[in-house]
Amino acid sequence: MRKLILVAALAVVGVGGWWFLQQRGGFELPTDAEQNVLLVTIDTLRADAMSSYGGAAKTPNLDRLASHGARFTDAHAHAVVTLVSHTSILSGKYPYQTGVRDNAGFRVALNTSTLATRLKQAGFSTGAFIGAFPLTKRFGLTLGFDEYDDQIAEIRGAVDFALPERRADTVVSRALNWITAQDQKKFFAWVHVFDPHAPYQAPEQWAAQYPGQPYQAEVAWTDAALGPLFDRLASLPRKTLVIVTADHGEGLGDHGEMTHGLFAYESTLKVPLIIAEINPKATALPKGRVVSAPVRHIDLLPTVLDGLAIAADTSLPGSSLRSLISGTSGPDRPAYFEAMTGLLTRGWAPLRGVLAGGDKFIDLPVPELYRLTDDAGEQRNQATINTARVVQLTNTLGTFDRNLPGLPQRESSQVSEQLRALGYTSSGPRAAMKTTFTDADDPKRLIDLDRELHSANDFYSTGRYTEAIQVFERVIAKRPDLVDAYRYMAFVYWQMGQPAAAIRSLETTLTLGLADQDVRTRLGTFLAETGNAAKGIAVLATAPRDDVEAQNALGIAYGQAGRDADAVAAFERALAVDATNGIALQNIGTIRLRQNKVNEAEVYVRRALAADPSLANAYTTLGVIFQRTNQMDNAIESWRRAVEIDNTEFDALYNLTLALAQRGTREEAAAYGDRFLATAPPAFFASERAAVKRLLGR
Repeated sequence: MRKLILVAALAVVGVGGWWFLQQRGGFELPTDAEQNVLLVTIDTLRADAMSSYGGAAKTPNLDRLASHGARFTDAHAHAVVTLVSHTSILSGKYPYQTGVRDNAGFRVALNTSTLATRLKQAGFSTGAFIGAFPLTKRFGLTLGFDEYDDQIAEIRGAVDFALPERRADTVVSRALNWITAQDQKKFFAWVHVFDPHAPYQAPEQWAAQYPGQPYQAEVAWTDAALGPLFDRLASLPRKTLVIVTADHGEGLGDHGEMTHGLFAYESTLKVPLIIAEINPKATALPKGRVVSAPVRHIDLLPTVLDGLAIAADTSLPGSSLRSLISGTSGPDRPAYFEAMTGLLTRGWAPLRGVLAGGDKFIDLPVPELYRLTDDAGEQRNQATINTARVVQLTNTLGTFDRNLPGLPQRESSQVSEQLRALGYTSSGPRAAMKTTFTDADDPKRLIDLDRELHSANDFYSTGRYTEAIQVFERVIAKRPDLVDAYRYMAFVYWQMGQPAAAIRSLETTLTLGLADQDVRTRLGTFLAETGNAAKGIAVLATAPRDDVEAQNALGIAYGQAGRDADAVAAFERALAVDATNGIALQNIGTIRLRQNKVNEAEVYVRRALAADPSLANAYTTLGVIFQRTNQMDNAIESWRRAVEIDNTEFDALYNLTLALAQRGTREEAAAYGDRFLATAPPAFFASERAAVKRLLGR
């Protein structure tokens, strides 16, 4: 932690040469074709979270940037999930124009013109540095980038609640290395940091400063992590145009929404926006401006083009913010917004709306109208009172494309699990898109179900498994078509050591015709691991050959059935899609070890660890390889490494207990043995638990 504290301190001290110079007249949008451009997107950052916006989180680096630039107090996104919103930011187009309507099942079209493609054509080096899975290469935002750094860990396990993200300081470090390598070349860098996204787990120093306020701690930590980035720009020979915004906000319980994705109230739709210049050659810095005029994400791309003296693209729906920054008023800028996740994953009513003239209209089966100028918290729905305004804004909304999105493409099980681990609902594409909706389909009527799913997750995270199951059962009773409830309930049953109940939960989705490929993958895996390999193979046999997770599951089922050649073939199909898939490599290593091909097994396991050093099971297997080759010191260290990475790596705990006891180090053996007995599910480790009890005299 000491190193992190030092970095944060340097961020403040290092930029002192430009933060604290004497101020000159108000900020104007700089125009210079040779300046660098930095876009920082902070995932899940509420507009009211930063201290310069009146928030509880201390954000000195971003506040100082705003104090010498333009800070916008009425900026809005067009969507409330990561991929959709970032696609609008980078393309300058509305979601219905880009065709990207949710995190799952959509890809950026290959012919999309983005800020990166435009600046690359203008001679800029282009680099993107990504903090989380929804923006990884597979989704298509790589267009125009020379470097697209998105090294996010893979999800492993049945339904993993772990978070596939990189910390902000890691993302910033990668960006700084790339910026330094550009030397004298002008560049466009996009830095995406994910830390304010749930679950909120700031480093200890920041968490301690905000007891009981984990979200605010994450925001403050993110600001500190960004400090060295601004510091570095201050030392470059070129000035840099800097834009900082969020893709969306966070519900934090407002209107019953704990996170984001289902509603489009101001807590998730309104975003912070700062536009500034870091100019190392300036002898005085401008005073900041506060711009209260409404602005939109689609305005950012035209603003950058304007600042670089690149000809405007009149086909884009947005406008440069130059005149607003200089204080010139402009025409009202109506803004379209949407939230399609509920429709696409749960069959709920689609949410669309428009902001215009200080009013906000939300088009749902139960429509909503808010006068934001005197009801910022959207507590007084005026739709039934001011029907004339509803008609006006319905007509305004009609000037945008109101067609429903098409069916999303099928995602692999692996992609779906990654998104679910981030809290995004992903029940797989529906067989047909629902087109008519009643009040019962309105998200307002259904948000209690979403809140219950969050509470079940909280129960699970604190080991209150029975209470989690009770919540899932209540949700299913209210909405029997909600696949995620069955899926999560099965996972909790599995963790409780009740595999039969887990399997029944998943088989119910088959009976109801709700099962997607993800459910089939889980079910096949559970069946194989409980001795029903043949049945598991039958469930998995029709899995798509390009579904990495499903092929890994099929390979495991074949392996459990003793069909090693078929198992390896399935793992190799997974590797044909993802050559660095550590899990597939590890699985082949396990098969080879079982065949007593120890040298070949070690090659595969070491390849697995090179691809993903966090694979605890690979260290367990490597330890067995060392044991087979009489390298017990290395075996023990490998098993220790496995349990350091994952304290539920039960095979490694068991092996350590036995190996240390045989060496006579009884105290250490007992420590590992007691951990094994306290955590290893009896349903899966009955004989091993009995052996450890005998060994330790328990």
